[in-house]
Amino acid sequence: MALNVSLNADGLTVGRLPPALTGPIAAVTIIALVIGILPLLVSDIFILLQLTLFMAYGILAMSLGWVWGYGGIFSFGQAAFYGLGGYTYAVVSINMGGSTAALAAGVAVPAGAALLLGYFMFYGRISTVYVAVITLVVSLIFYKFLGHTAGYEYTIGTAHLGGFNGMPALPPINTPGNPMSIIWPEDMFVITGICLILVYVVLRLLMYSSFGRAVAAMRENELRAELLGYDTRLYKMAVFGIGGAVAGLAGVLYANWNSYVSPTVFDLGFSAQIIIWVVVGGLGTLVGPLVGAMALGFVTIELGTQQTVDVNLILGVILVVFVLAVPEGVTAQARALYARLMDRVQGQARA
Repeated sequence: MALNVSLNADGLTVGRLPPALTGPIAAVTIIALVIGILPLLVSDIFILLQLTLFMAYGILAMSLGWVWGYGGIFSFGQAAFYGLGGYTYAVVSINMGGSTAALAAGVAVPAGAALLLGYFMFYGRISTVYVAVITLVVSLIFYKFLGHTAGYEYTIGTAHLGGFNGMPALPPINTPGNPMSIIWPEDMFVITGICLILVYVVLRLLMYSSFGRAVAAMRENELRAELLGYDTRLYKMAVFGIGGAVAGLAGVLYANWNSYVSPTVFDLGFSAQIIIWVVVGGLGTLVGPLVGAMALGFVTIELGTQQTVDVNLILGVILVVFVLAVPEGVTAQARALYARLMDRVQGQARA
């Protein structure tokens, strides 16, 4: 039983938490405990670095879970904002010699790009199918353009874009205002975990707000929401912009994890992987995409060590199997199994 403890003029009162809050609070508690305990139990720095990458993937997956699952906007190009965040961090950090301004820019630039693209798509009344096509094309444009920037004429300040060679040796995150005090890889695990929790909490709070309720109404019946006086174009643009900011944050964390960024972050295969993470984990949730990203991220890396079968082929098979057999995703199935188990336990207790 979840409890709600409050202090008022009559003393301390204890009651139940609203059912809608028990799941998110439990999820945040579990994630926080795992992030706090794992560095104490795992001595292998390689494992911590891999878990750091999976958490960055989880943040990226939640951005699509927010845009698609909650906003009803199918974006095939979430990788565009992810890669844009990584490249923005790389360019600004190299020119500024530190990460303080680069961190803010790595989130603000993708958010601004998403808002600008969203303005033209949603105020132009572009249909859902064409939104998916446009976002995919934007990713491919970034991929093709940045792949042809090997010449030294493609330099922003002192930052050379490098084409498919990428931008190596990026400055790591440092203490704000002190470029000499850098964050070590072990600390990146904790920082990425804190970002993961903050993103989850902020998106959950947005969903419980009046803004979130309007977004849910828009997703279920856009015409009815408009008839009730809501400007659905503005709400869609806001949802898309928030998703772009979250994806940009994931890109910043990835660039720090790898100390390198290249055009492959905009690749078509990677864009498809993000969709597979969300579908497998469970559309319409935030925990589902997180679970899907971390589980399939691990599978992808393990399968990448062999040369027999292409990784994307296996991921495609996984997608088809889940769409046909488990369309609700892993988390929905787990929740249903838990509910049936609790009903059975309670029935036996009453008997």
